[in-house]
Amino acid sequence: MQSPPDGAGAPPAIEATDLVKTYPGGVRALDGLSFRVPAGTIFGLLGPNGAGKSTAVKVLTTLTRPDSGSARVAGRDVLREPAAVRRRIGAVAQKAGFDRELTGRENLELQGQVYGLRGRELSGRIDELLERLRLADAADRLARTYSGGMQRRLDIAIGLVHRPEVLFLDEPTTGLDPEVRAEMWEEITRLQRDEGITILLTTHYLEEADELASSLAIVDRGRVVAAGSPEQLKGELEGDALHLELEQPLDDGIVRRALERVGAVRELALDGRHLRARVDDGARALPTVLAALGESGVAVASVTVSRPSLDDVYLRYAGREFAKAEAEADQRTAEEVRR
Repeated sequence: MQSPPDGAGAPPAIEATDLVKTYPGGVRALDGLSFRVPAGTIFGLLGPNGAGKSTAVKVLTTLTRPDSGSARVAGRDVLREPAAVRRRIGAVAQKAGFDRELTGRENLELQGQVYGLRGRELSGRIDELLERLRLADAADRLARTYSGGMQRRLDIAIGLVHRPEVLFLDEPTTGLDPEVRAEMWEEITRLQRDEGITILLTTHYLEEADELASSLAIVDRGRVVAAGSPEQLKGELEGDALHLELEQPLDDGIVRRALERVGAVRELALDGRHLRARVDDGARALPTVLAALGESGVAVASVTVSRPSLDDVYLRYAGREFAKAEAEADQRTAEEVRR
C-alpha cells in the first residue's frame, strides 16, 4: 500500500522505507514499515497500542536504530546524519518532557539555550510561543501547578522553541478529557498553519486522526495496511455501514446463510454478538436484512446505519475491529507485566 503522492513534486518531509525493528524476545515492532509525509501537512500514524507507532517515531527522531530499512527526515538520513536530523526536528513524547520544578518560561529558556539561542532572539521566541499557546498568564508559575492541558501545551512549546522543520507529536492527547482534547486539536491545527511546519502525530483515537490529519497511514502489527486522506480511505468503502447487535452470539454460518439471499449485503463480519456489513443504501436495505435474519431465528437487539468511518477502514484492511485490536494489545501488555 503506497502513500499518496506529495504535492507539486516537492520532496517529502519524512520518508520511511521498509523499516524493521525487533526487540528482545522476538517482538517485531516494525515489519517493513513504509510511508511518505508531504511537507507542510499534518500526517497521522493511526493504529492501536502496540502497532509500532512509537517505535517508528523513535527511529525517525534518531532515538533508536532499525534492524534494516532507511528513513529521511527534513532531507537528512536518520542513520548517517543523526545530528543534522535533531537540529531540524522537534519532538513531544507521550511522557512530559519539562522540569516540574521550573516555571514555564524557565523550561523554554533552558530548551532554547540547548539549541544555541540567546538574548533577544530567545526571549522574543519564548514570548511568541507563550502567547500563541495561551500560557502567557502562567509563564512564571511552576510547571507542576499547570493543568493537564497546559502541561501538554508547554511540551509542544518546548518542541517548537528552535523553529523546527518537522514536529513529532507522539499520542499528544492521551489522558486528556474530551473537552481538553478538542482544544488541543484546535491548537495543533493552528500551529501547523501559523508555523508552516510538518507535523507527524501518532494516535489511537480514530476521531483524532479524522479531525486533524490531511493524510494518514493506518498501522497494524508494524506495517502500513492503508494510506491516504481520511476522506479518500472512507470513500473507498462504497455505500453505508450496518452495525447490528444480536441478542446472543451465533455461529457465523447461520448468519451468512440468512443473508445470502439479500444481494445488497457485502463485507459481512461477525464478532460474537456484533455483526457488521456494507450495503449500497442502508435505509432501503435495512428492512430486508432484518426480515431475513428474523426468518432464520436471528434476534437483533439494536441496529445502526452510518456512513463509512475509519473504524470501517481499519476493519477492511486489518481484518478486525479497532476496539478488538486495542483489547488484544492491552492483554499482551498485562501478560508481559505478569511475566
